[in-house]
Amino acid sequence: MNLTHLTTEKRNEHTMHIDNMSTHDMLKVMNQEDMTVAQSVQKVLPEVEETVKAVSHALAKGGKLFYVGAGTSGRIGILDAVECPPTFSTPPELVQAVMAGGNDAFVQAVEGAEDEEARGREDLAKRDLTELDVVVGIAASGRTPYVIGALKYAEETGADTVSLSSNAHAAISDFARINIEVITGPEVLTGSTRMKAATAHKMILNMITTASMINIGKVYENLMVDLKVSNNKLKERAKNMLCTIAGVSYEEAEAVLEETGYEVKPAIVMIKAHVTLAEAQKRIDEAQGFVRNAIESPNE
Repeated sequence: MNLTHLTTEKRNEHTMHIDNMSTHDMLKVMNQEDMTVAQSVQKVLPEVEETVKAVSHALAKGGKLFYVGAGTSGRIGILDAVECPPTFSTPPELVQAVMAGGNDAFVQAVEGAEDEEARGREDLAKRDLTELDVVVGIAASGRTPYVIGALKYAEETGADTVSLSSNAHAAISDFARINIEVITGPEVLTGSTRMKAATAHKMILNMITTASMINIGKVYENLMVDLKVSNNKLKERAKNMLCTIAGVSYEEAEAVLEETGYEVKPAIVMIKAHVTLAEAQKRIDEAQGFVRNAIESPNE
């Protein structure tokens, strides 16, 4: 396929002589190009919003989120997926990344893996996809066969589908209900989409999972109240969080968290609503995980 018509494959007029620049000027032009990325993302916020609504609905109904990609796109999907369990206490299967060449390709490129449409279909089929799920296919070029195969399979399964690319009229857009085409322009190094395109995609994936988790009750105010406390640093973060939210002393926060097994949500409700642990957990369940609603729930 002729790639020369793709925006991500065009030459950047600002970096035509980068090989003859001083290190200072190289970094300056890279930084200037990166400054345009957030503006590019801003232009596709309506499509990102539509995606967040679809993912939030899916997660609330028991569905899962899948990222599918090859190379840098696959690695970005893995980065976002693996951060969800520690940040939001989600099970590992809730947000998954499917990468061409398998997880080993995260640290060492598997040449040619992205060219097999059938492999994309096969790899996603192994994940027990259902009609409750959402599949986000990621490809900066917008034409990766592996991603197309996965999106085709998702469509057949009845799962909701999203395409994320950095070229207009991307091929993968033909196989997804929601199309996010974030146009970041020619790269500093021609065709090196690990730069601006990848930065834009990482920003968008951050938005998708963060906003979706907020929408299903994983956040109170702007605090990660559903974090998984797995080490001493996070224990201290949980204590400080409770002190800040509930206005209690460090010692009181520590005592309540010991009672809840360092679950922050019930600790907040116990203190702010003046209820027992059992009542706090009951309120949280009835409020479907939303701490604000659990606190404001009328006493029985």
